[in-house]
Amino acid sequence: MHAGRRSTVTDPVEIVLADVDGTLVKQDKSLSQATVAAVHRLGAAGVEFAITSGRPPRGMSMLLEPLSLTTPIAAFNGGVMVAPDMSVIEQHVIPQSAVVPAVELLSARGLGVWLYSGADWLVLDPEGPHVAREAQTVRFDPTSVESYDGVSKVAKIVGVSDDHDLVARTTEEARESFGDHVSAAQSQPYYLDITHPRANKGEVVRYLSERLAIPTERFATIGDMPNDVLMFAHSGLSIAMGNAAPEVQRAARRVTTSNDEDGFAKAMDRFVLGEEVER
Repeated sequence: MHAGRRSTVTDPVEIVLADVDGTLVKQDKSLSQATVAAVHRLGAAGVEFAITSGRPPRGMSMLLEPLSLTTPIAAFNGGVMVAPDMSVIEQHVIPQSAVVPAVELLSARGLGVWLYSGADWLVLDPEGPHVAREAQTVRFDPTSVESYDGVSKVAKIVGVSDDHDLVARTTEEARESFGDHVSAAQSQPYYLDITHPRANKGEVVRYLSERLAIPTERFATIGDMPNDVLMFAHSGLSIAMGNAAPEVQRAARRVTTSNDEDGFAKAMDRFVLGEEVER
């Protein structure tokens, strides 16, 4: 823990909003008993709990029962909001005029490209980088297509590469090329997520604040990647994982241990439920 980063939290936490991969689940994508128990302790203390992720809705359904989720679930970084029964509450798709140029940019830079449209995960190469890993993570297989011509209502475009510097550079290029027409952010070092401009985790905080009538200053947010920094900025208490990059840790008020060291559970006990929370 980084004790030197303490700053006063004047408002009690009424809700915790957590990222999933790299935060709530371990590197092997499993939920530890400590994490499940921590979420249940939050509920017992009257603190709401919600999740947000770049995953599709179906890719988070396995978390519903163990975490007893009752709040809206923010899939695709907020591009699709679903109820715990997986019914769609609200969705923001990428402007159709931006889909083809975005796909062309990612392809030209040498990234693999996936599209998510409705309930479908579309890929050109089912043997491509990270496809098998992603299928294991979200627990369903992609649909292989010959091309993306004519695909509409695209909620998310993903650029995939194990060249992490290339992914970072392409993320910046996408932001410069498309401006306010899309949101471009890395959800993992090897994933570039392109979504509707309102599909970002800062907007998730705002949405849940309005829907649940909880002021943003009473949100605690916890994550590990650059796309989590926007939700940090809109919450009263922000917590970075120990496995987060230094710039993500600097953006948070608190830093916990890594996801493989039960950093989420430790953060809930220490910063949300424990003595370090200053009322």
